[in-house]
Amino acid sequence: MASTLTPDTTTLTLKSGTSWADAWQRCLTVAPEAFRDDRVLNLWADTWQADGRALPATSPVDGSPIAGPPRLDGRTAQQAVRASLDRHRAWRHVRLDERRARVAATLDALTEHRELLALLLVWEIGKPWRLAQADVDRAIDGVRWYVDGIDPMLAGRAPLDGPVSNIASWNYPMSVLVHAMLVQALAGNAVIAKTPTDGGLACLTLACALAAREGIPATLVSGSGGELSQALVRAPEIGCVSFVGGRDTGAAVATAVADLGKRHILEQEGLNTWGIWNHSDWDELAAVVPKLFDYGKQRCTAYPRFVVQRRLFDDFLAAYLPAVRTLRVGHPLAVERPEDPFPALDFGPVINAAKAKELHDQVAEAIDRGAVPLHRGRESDARFLPGQDTSAYVQPVTLLNPPRSSPLHHAEPFGPVDTIVLVDTEAELLAAMNASNGALVATLSTDDRATFDRLAPQIRAFKVGHGKARSRGDRDELFGGFGASWRGAFVGGELLVRAVTRGPARERLPGNFPDYHLMP
Repeated sequence: MASTLTPDTTTLTLKSGTSWADAWQRCLTVAPEAFRDDRVLNLWADTWQADGRALPATSPVDGSPIAGPPRLDGRTAQQAVRASLDRHRAWRHVRLDERRARVAATLDALTEHRELLALLLVWEIGKPWRLAQADVDRAIDGVRWYVDGIDPMLAGRAPLDGPVSNIASWNYPMSVLVHAMLVQALAGNAVIAKTPTDGGLACLTLACALAAREGIPATLVSGSGGELSQALVRAPEIGCVSFVGGRDTGAAVATAVADLGKRHILEQEGLNTWGIWNHSDWDELAAVVPKLFDYGKQRCTAYPRFVVQRRLFDDFLAAYLPAVRTLRVGHPLAVERPEDPFPALDFGPVINAAKAKELHDQVAEAIDRGAVPLHRGRESDARFLPGQDTSAYVQPVTLLNPPRSSPLHHAEPFGPVDTIVLVDTEAELLAAMNASNGALVATLSTDDRATFDRLAPQIRAFKVGHGKARSRGDRDELFGGFGASWRGAFVGGELLVRAVTRGPARERLPGNFPDYHLMP
């Protein structure tokens, strides 16, 4: 895609002190044990190891080179897992007061370096500054809640027999992955994390360096999922597998852990839907539409599908279209003057140029097969630096009635693409909202509370909002999924601790398991 200038006459520049070179130098200063001049290291056996084959990588922000993952082979990963088991056997006997103190010290260190962690997220996964800071803050605040309240959650419970293996997607390195690791360690387990293939390497490395300094038994390795799965999923040393990602990879993990009878938490994607039925508060809907595009809908709880009662379609469009036209897209660090505050954007790039091409192709194919384009953002309205690479950027798109042959009809696009399906009956509404055999969240906007109470239980989503968006949640808010969107133990609040500890004999954890489904 051709480079593009900012839409007005002002030439933008990079905010002072925010270049990748600036961020990298700060990493070398803060954690020299984990970073080298030209690469990051893997952490295993209590040592930062200069092993693995470092692959090249580029930032989605502007296509410039950044640190790539030092990918281990399967044999080395197995050594790392065995070393983690040794740490686990020692750590599980550390008193809770000491574990709490070490995790709290880690949180203090993360707070001290909050801005650097956020800046790394901007460069590595393209998050606007506001959302990058929120990712860091949610991790810190969420774990503090567990530090303060962990005692009753662990009553009558013990750590697992082996470490917890974490394999997560790239979109929330701090508030999902680091958060989970620190709570798992607080509960008495050693923790292993695989660096997401597509981004977050430096941010995770810095976070793990700060945790390792406080004695948290953390292992961080990079490598291909296929080569490391034998060690990180199937190894007998592993006590639990925690996975966040797509359904294809998740299905393979689910098969492996089911065969082995291993404790597991598998969060998978689903098509989260927003239904409109006998609704009239259009101002409320218009206010929420831009928020639903945060981070370009690259979230497991994004809403890419509206299911709209046909007779309300004109009112829906009158509210939706002006709202979607307000979206602010561009380079997350581009400002008019170097000393200006960070730009206020709804989203920047998608995770990489390949994903951008996939979305462009899916949209074009859907239109060729009959989808009606209702809105397409213009690249000329985005904020870019002069001459920058824009190949990872996708402007917001809205399509009416994507064809059933299109992936946009039945799968989550994981990008700034909305689709709208029109329905005439309640049965059609429910069928369209349940198109993906389970989802994590859903919302139904209807004026009548009785109608919501009657229809919501028939929507196959773990959380269903009445006119309001639902999210993964923090602290004591539970989280899980129905159907193919979730496998294994549910999490959130006390359930996250229960998922990574052993309780009474023959305990049945709330979750979605092959042989039973138990709601909290």
